Amino acid sequence: MEDHNSANLSDPASPAASVASAEIAAEFAALTTEEKEQRRAEWSQELARVEEEINTLRTVLASKTRHASDLKRKLGITVWKELTEDMNQGVKNIKESTVYQRTESVLKTTGEKTASVFGSITSGITSKLSQMKNSESMRSIEASVGSAYENVKAFASVVRWRIA
Repeated sequence: MEDHNSANLSDPASPAASVASAEIAAEFAALTTEEKEQRRAEWSQELARVEEEINTLRTVLASKTRHASDLKRKLGITVWKELTEDMNQGVKNIKESTVYQRTESVLKTTGEKTASVFGSITSGITSKLSQMKNSESMRSIEASVGSAYENVKAFASVVRWRIA
């Protein structure tokens, strides 16, 4: 039971952390002033040791990181090459995933259906335009526009002839 609660203590919002905090506060409140000071001193010493260990680990990590960078440089491995390889591997992993394959299949089917619908619409519009072009109304409009054009053309010729 204690292991279970200690695993949840890392999350301050968990019920186990709240209960543990309340228990610690109650235990601390029950201590005498001298015991409280002694506990605080112990905790301060432990905190100092932990912070020193963290700083040591950071120093070691920085040293190892520099050494790894030097080795990569000697091997001709650049940051750009690493990034490219990571990106390529990520894309490969995504393409191999079943979710991607299902999505790709759905998009392909949707694209085919959309193309089919647009093809039908285009075909319908073309057919209607063809019917309109061959209709009696359109022929009448064409004739009217044609005669109006001829009249304007003739008028322009007359005006030019009179001006000249």
